[in-house]
This record gives sequence, C-alpha cells and structure tokens, in this order.
Amino acid sequence: MRQNTQDALSGRVIAITGASAGVGRATALAAARAGASLLLMARSQTALEAVADEVRGFGVRAHVAALDVADAEAVRQAAHAGEQALGAIDVWVNSAMVTVFSPIAKLAPEEIAQVTSVTYLGSVHGAMAALEVMRGRDRGVIVQVGSALAYRGIPLQAPYCAAKHAVRGFLSSLRAELLHEGSGIKVSEVHLPAVNTPQFDWARAHAAKRPKPVGDIYAPEVAAEAILRAAKDPQREYWLGASTAQTIIGQSVAPQLMDRLMADMAWDGQFTDQAFPPDYEDNLFETVEKPHRTEGRFSGEQKHQAPLIAGGPARAGVVAAGALAFAGLGLLVGRFVGR
Repeated sequence: MRQNTQDALSGRVIAITGASAGVGRATALAAARAGASLLLMARSQTALEAVADEVRGFGVRAHVAALDVADAEAVRQAAHAGEQALGAIDVWVNSAMVTVFSPIAKLAPEEIAQVTSVTYLGSVHGAMAALEVMRGRDRGVIVQVGSALAYRGIPLQAPYCAAKHAVRGFLSSLRAELLHEGSGIKVSEVHLPAVNTPQFDWARAHAAKRPKPVGDIYAPEVAAEAILRAAKDPQREYWLGASTAQTIIGQSVAPQLMDRLMADMAWDGQFTDQAFPPDYEDNLFETVEKPHRTEGRFSGEQKHQAPLIAGGPARAGVVAAGALAFAGLGLLVGRFVGR
C-alpha cells in the first residue's frame, strides 16, 4: 500500500486540520513522505511550525494556518491562503477534535457546546471550505477522521459521541447532494479504533483518575496510513481494526445488548489508576503549550498493524450471513473504540 500511496499522492496538496498532534500530525508526516505538500491547521502556531519543519525535511512544501476550526471564516480563509501558497487542494482531511471525559450529570453546558463547536462544526466548516475551493475544478477528496463512536455512544463521552454521530449525518446528506449534482468530489470516512494520541494527556476530565484508551491500542501511524488510503481510494467509509467492525456491526444488530454491555463494563475501563498531576492543563477551550507529539503515553502498549476494510461491503456481508461474525460480541467489551 505504501508504494501505491506514494504514486498517488506525490505532488498533490493535502489540507489537514488538527495537524499539530496525534493522528493529524502522523497523517501530515506520512503524506510528506509520499511527496505531498501540506496545508497544516491547528490552534498552536508554535506546534504547527514544528510540524512544518518536519514536513519540509522530506523535500515538500508546507503552509501553516493557526486557527480554531470552530471559526468558519478562519477555516475558509485558510483554504484560500493555502491554495495561493501551494496550489489547488486535492485532499482535505478533517482530524481536529476535543473531548471531555465526564458523566453527563457533571457536564457544563459550555463544555458540551465547545466539543460540538470543534468536533462537529469544525468538521462541517472544513468540508464547506473544501467544497468552496474544489467545486470549480469538480474534483477532490474530503476525508473525515471518524470513530466507531460515530455509531455507538458510550458512557463518559457523550458530547464527543454526539459530535461524531452528527458529522456522519452531515456527510450522508453531503454525499447525496454531490451525487445529485453529478459532482466529481468524493467523501470518505475513516472510522478508527483506540489510538495512542496525546488527547489522553490533555483532555478535560471530571474524574479522579486520568483517562486512557480502552482495548487494543494502535500507533497513530496506523491511522495515518488508513487516512491516506482513503485519500487515494475514497470509498464511502473504512473501518480500521477488528474492534471498530465489531462495534459498528454490534450496534446495527443488537443495540439493546450493546446498551447493557456499555452500562455494565465500559465505565471503569476508560480510566487508569493514576491521579492527575497538580499542574495538569486541559485543551478544551485553549491550546496547551505542552509538547505536541504524535504519540501519547501508551507507546509501550500500541500495535503497529490493523485490518482495514471498506465498511459497506463488510456490513452487507455480515447482514447477509445472519450476523454470524457477531457471535464473539462478549470480546467487544475489552476492545470497544475511542480515539
């Protein structure tokens, strides 16, 4: 896949939101290795400049735009500035997100609004900016970084799950409109398993213990390769990792059983036994000046390979077979997905 990705992306221009850390940063570096030029967007100018320096080390061009994706006009202006600096944007990747680990009863309305503004509306703003610059050329690919939580809500992450559900609904409408227009613009979603990113080092949490990814944890580079696969071959959606497929299919086949499994077993598994350090800062409303890295603090547990399947054929196959693949649902509890 890597050689094919190199051939497909060399000389292309790729825009990435959330490019300063985690999956977004890993995607920028993988795209640079494949020969693509990058429009890099996130809130921290300092972190973006560091990513740009790494990207340029592969002999490609980079343009940075420090912005909050919740600001639609800022995203729009960045798209046009990126095209002036780099040329026509071929691929737009929405990766920016924030979250809060908390029971719903402890959430403040402004926290829910902020997760919605960044994780949902930020993706909407990115898609709309991409459409504005791509429509005149009638070509381009919008890649949405998703999660199995776009299909299945879990306790302690209600605002994030809701935002991911909303993005999926918005993109379903967008696909239908593009098909109605006969547009050459493609939309692809890549739903991820648990990934070892710094979100667990700076996410807000109303809890005594620090949060963690649950189940099988994958390196950000695994997610980046899947995202670039979608850029190269934009299927409607991709599922990365067996746990993602189990979660999505499980929710489709037995939602009430999934409710009970999540209620009984998906609470304590989201936290470590570590207390928060006294100087802990979260990034919900403002960027933090901690080191912006690709990986989080779970590198010793991460895996470097995961199956990647096109979601549509996988779902159809399971339904046609009577959902026999769902017989191992009990194993899902230790593997359910959260980015």
